Amino acid sequence: MTVTEMINEREKSTLSEFAFLSANSKGRDYPINPCDLRGEFQRDRDRIIHSKAFRRLMHKTQVFLSPEADHYRTRLTHTLEVSQVARSIARALRLNEDLAEAIALGHDLGHTPFGHAGERVLRRCYDPSFAHYEQSIRVVEKLEKLNLTWEVRDGILHHTKGGASTLEGRLILEADHIAYINHDIDDACRAGVLRYSDIPSDIIETLGYTHGERINTMALSIIRASEGRPVIEMEPKIREATDRLHEFLYENVYRNPIAKGEEGKAEELLEKLYDYFIKHPEEMPDEHRNTAEREGVDRAVCDHISCMTDRYALNLYKKLFLPDPWRG
Repeated sequence: MTVTEMINEREKSTLSEFAFLSANSKGRDYPINPCDLRGEFQRDRDRIIHSKAFRRLMHKTQVFLSPEADHYRTRLTHTLEVSQVARSIARALRLNEDLAEAIALGHDLGHTPFGHAGERVLRRCYDPSFAHYEQSIRVVEKLEKLNLTWEVRDGILHHTKGGASTLEGRLILEADHIAYINHDIDDACRAGVLRYSDIPSDIIETLGYTHGERINTMALSIIRASEGRPVIEMEPKIREATDRLHEFLYENVYRNPIAKGEEGKAEELLEKLYDYFIKHPEEMPDEHRNTAEREGVDRAVCDHISCMTDRYALNLYKKLFLPDPWRG
């Protein structure tokens, strides 16, 4: 037997009846030669990790715009934390850990620079229905042509609104929430926009006093509530506390004028870049110029803006709109 065949046999004998087996994949848009070393979802994981879009996540905002300090989360570190949470829960529930990991690593590939500020700009300038999860699908299908399996793409598409076809896909929605709720507390306290003592004490008593305790509480609650059932859900008491914690962060961090004070400037910057490339599409990289010819300039400029990292957008803005100092 090849290694891949052994992996498939192991999945059949060890995974839950509700897990999605690699051998049952609906496949890819374009057939590829079998791999003797990896299962189909392992191949997807590797394709994502080696993609340009994955590398760009290192320089994209999570909550705090272009942080210069070393320890703030970026879109990449967020993605890795989602993957870690998802794999832990999938393993405990005997779901397909490879599928969960691939979806987690790919779920934010289409996210804009400057976090949701960039998403708002593209909704105003390009299309009111623009969404980063749909752009993530465009990245893997059109911009980089990763030719991922149907199940991984389905999980990426539904990681925000829910409705994925597999339990592994539905798990990513929960893992995403668990990861960002907890790391955003950490970053907000580090930034001085939140004090740990500000969080309602009854929430802390229910979920845990430390970052690790809260993640464990939420993850274990999903495991207890979902074990042996075709669902991914939390126990009611933990769900209620988690939802309240999210609401608290929404009011005190995600709308905080200190944390979000620079977002207006970031939006103006991206709007100006968008308008510039609408008028000068010939100055975009080759892949986006090709898109302009096939699908129109608006679509190409949207792709160009959404692919940018924070620092690339800042440097490009300086290059295009700010004068260089005279060097003699």
